[in-house]
Amino acid sequence: MELLRFATAGSVDDGKSTLIGRLLYDSKQIFEDTLEALEHSSRQRGEEGVNLALLTDGLRAEREQGITIDVAYRYFATPRRKFIIADTPGHIQYTRNMVTGASTADLALILVDARKGIVEQSRRHAFLASLLGVPHLVLCVNKMDLVDYEESVFRAITDEFREFAAKLDVRDLAFVPISALKGDNVVERSPNMPWYDGTSLLHHLESVHIASDRNLIDCRFPVQYVIRPRDDRFHDYRGYAGQIASGTYKTGDEVVVLPSGFSSTIESIDTADGPVDEAVPPMSVTIRLADDLDVGRGDMICRPNNRPNVGQDIEAMVCWFSERTTLSPGNKYALKHTTRWARALVRDLHYRLDVNTLHRDESATSLSLNEIGRVTLRTTVPLFYDEYRRNRSTGSFVLVDEATNDTVAGGMIIGPTQ
Repeated sequence: MELLRFATAGSVDDGKSTLIGRLLYDSKQIFEDTLEALEHSSRQRGEEGVNLALLTDGLRAEREQGITIDVAYRYFATPRRKFIIADTPGHIQYTRNMVTGASTADLALILVDARKGIVEQSRRHAFLASLLGVPHLVLCVNKMDLVDYEESVFRAITDEFREFAAKLDVRDLAFVPISALKGDNVVERSPNMPWYDGTSLLHHLESVHIASDRNLIDCRFPVQYVIRPRDDRFHDYRGYAGQIASGTYKTGDEVVVLPSGFSSTIESIDTADGPVDEAVPPMSVTIRLADDLDVGRGDMICRPNNRPNVGQDIEAMVCWFSERTTLSPGNKYALKHTTRWARALVRDLHYRLDVNTLHRDESATSLSLNEIGRVTLRTTVPLFYDEYRRNRSTGSFVLVDEATNDTVAGGMIIGPTQ
């Protein structure tokens, strides 16, 4: 079954956690003991019925404050598709959590309170989803029951958001009027909004086309591990294990190994379930080559006539995660890119980006917690990369503070230094 990863985002109290709880509840994905625990927690809080938001707001602070702080992951499946939900926080001080949750998402759900309309946080989340290259965006206009299911309210909000989204790199945009609390248009079409001729939210999630979102053109296979069995029966076995980042690999294909530049052909492709003739992302496989080459962790197997960029000077957008330190020109970090490690020097900070107004502050000298900016990095060894907008797998990286081992930033590669 096909897997869809989607992230929820929205302003405070727009109903993100309630929506996820409603999706799981109405699609019969909650076990009886979990439902009993939710009912017990709701009674303790003096609430009538079941508070479905408690299903994802698992931290004590979240339940006490009624907000989402950390990224909560939930898994469920329908007969048509499997899903991984990342319930991300809406507060600006948790921008790093939203970036983390949406970085691997195929689709982003942005919730808007029908009474409040498009607010600053709605625009910020839409921009972050666009910056992170999320291919599909769904604006859910929630709490329609509180505005008497008025079509004019829904149309005014969608028109305003569509005008703002035109400034962003959004490939696919959809709008759904819902009531997460009542269940309108979440799993089933609601009779309360006969003017809405679209599908329910769950039906849209089940049917949105994501197969073409993956890059099947640029063959990128970062080597994670070299398999050399010690058993004498397999003394001649040498395989290179890893996950297909992009492209399609077939037995007999001619390939080249970076950084050595040596060429060979694929002799076989092995998986946990046995050999296959073809491998596509995100399959984890072991590739055997016809020639005995010197290949190790961090190397990349690609096509001779379709190679990634190779370089040590890159331009990137980074989101700063650390509460204790800041990013400034001259700082040094460990950089993790695919399976390759390097040390990186921050050569320049070009500007800090205001994610609310999209203003570029070119006078900025540092980035602190949750701030995003454009930087120039110099690495100690060459990276094999693509632009993030072309390939999210080989266009992203993280920065690690070598003194504390903290992951301090996530980055998206723009290209080589101009």
